[in-house]
Amino acid sequence: MKTHKLVEVQHLKQYFPVRGEGFFDRKVVKAVDDVSFHIEKGETLGLVGESGCGKTTTGRTILRLHEPTGGKIFYDGEDITHVNMLPYRRKMQIVFQDPYASLDPRMTVGDIVGEAIDIHRLAANAQERRERIVELLSLVGLNTEHANRYPHEFSGGQRQRVGIARALAVNPEFIVCDEPISALDVSIQAQVVNMFEELQERLGLTYLFIAHNLSVVKHISKRIGVMYLGKLVELADSYELTFHSVHPYTRSLISAIPIADPKVSRATKRIVLEGDVPSPVNPPSGCRFRTRCAYASERCAVEEPEWREISPGHYTACHHIDRVQ
Repeated sequence: MKTHKLVEVQHLKQYFPVRGEGFFDRKVVKAVDDVSFHIEKGETLGLVGESGCGKTTTGRTILRLHEPTGGKIFYDGEDITHVNMLPYRRKMQIVFQDPYASLDPRMTVGDIVGEAIDIHRLAANAQERRERIVELLSLVGLNTEHANRYPHEFSGGQRQRVGIARALAVNPEFIVCDEPISALDVSIQAQVVNMFEELQERLGLTYLFIAHNLSVVKHISKRIGVMYLGKLVELADSYELTFHSVHPYTRSLISAIPIADPKVSRATKRIVLEGDVPSPVNPPSGCRFRTRCAYASERCAVEEPEWREISPGHYTACHHIDRVQ
């Protein structure tokens, strides 16, 4: 079966300058450092990792909300690394993490959703604009009266639905879902995830789904990438990653997923990582995970592991995959 790559990044880098201890001491945070992957049309690629690992920066850099320091970004076969993004803003959208901060409190919901329609001139007149806004609100489970209200009148889950409606306003093909459920109550999270799946089926959307909750990502994603300190450490099919992961960091994340059956849960060994995540300003030499890895050797300190395919569609970067149990 022939696949169609909608989004692809090659050796993507995003470095941010930071001031060191002295006035002239300039350093960089390597938020995203040599990351490569692709997303096929109609699929969901999950991206997981601890806070500060660079997953959100990866999503924003793909949309060129940050200008990449290095590497290339392709959309539908076209290199968009340095082009004018306005034509692509209709095709590529984002749903932000915090529904409280991402909506303008001085605008009504109708104007928030309608803003993109106005910018891209997608409605011929006020009546058509109004009908489109009502249609979008209905699509995400809100009703007509909600269009005249302000964001502070809504719950967190409803605000996130407004954010999703805003992203859908320009009929995009690709949406970066930047931790879209982490700020919501657990009872609402499942509803929002199910809505993402329904919208994907109905509208043929392609997602980059960013989260730190691996159990949610496992549910919604076809493939999953695991990031640690700006690097991709493993990428595989969702089932393959869950049951046949080979990187020690991925193993520790999977061991932390709660299991409903108490007998199985007691028999399952948790892999608890030692120490804290190193500073991204001064990451460890060689393998960045080595300071917290039970399998680290001298080779890990001097040689950066190569990103390689160990089985069809399963990639990892580790010197000791043969030893990981």
